[in-house]
Amino acid sequence: MYYCPMSVLDRIPSREWKDLFIAWVAISLAFTLIFIRMQIEVLGFLTFFAISAFTVGVGFVLHEMAHKFTAMGFGFWAEFRKDNTMLLMAVVIAALVGVVFAAPGATVIYGATISREQNGKISLAGPVTNLLLCIPFAVLFIVGGDGLPRLIGMVGFNVNAMIAFFNMLPVSVLDGKKVLAWNLPVFMGMFITTLGMLIVSLMVM
Repeated sequence: MYYCPMSVLDRIPSREWKDLFIAWVAISLAFTLIFIRMQIEVLGFLTFFAISAFTVGVGFVLHEMAHKFTAMGFGFWAEFRKDNTMLLMAVVIAALVGVVFAAPGATVIYGATISREQNGKISLAGPVTNLLLCIPFAVLFIVGGDGLPRLIGMVGFNVNAMIAFFNMLPVSVLDGKKVLAWNLPVFMGMFITTLGMLIVSLMVM
């Protein structure tokens, strides 16, 4: 007999894949409505949806998986759970107001009582992941010429900067509130960094 550790895919049950997929499609649509500036051209919409699906898909899924696997590294079980009401609101607000307010759900942690430090580190993992993703997208934007790669780089840079900053706001159930409760200097450093990255990304839009 021998011990066979669970693979990464084994740690993501089918119900979690379903929730991730639905949330990914919804926030991809919300970002698409922003980036096409409400134009009704079918080709433009489909092109921007594909770009948003790729850039948001990478940013959103890796953000949630960073929470999940950091929590599991502490010995907890964790799964992403979508919030249908917030997903609908994200699409409606994007269509009517022209901004993305996306809180598509949360990674729920199961198990023993979690410490403030553990919760802070688990929460920090998501925005840090998005900040790191800004780097390859920014490079693609710089070296992508005037074609589609440059556009993908620009959108990916902006989307991940937005996700990182939004989640570092110290309100409600967002990551920033938990990081602040754990460590003020870490929170301030991350908040300033994500704000700066967002400002840079908006300047190149």
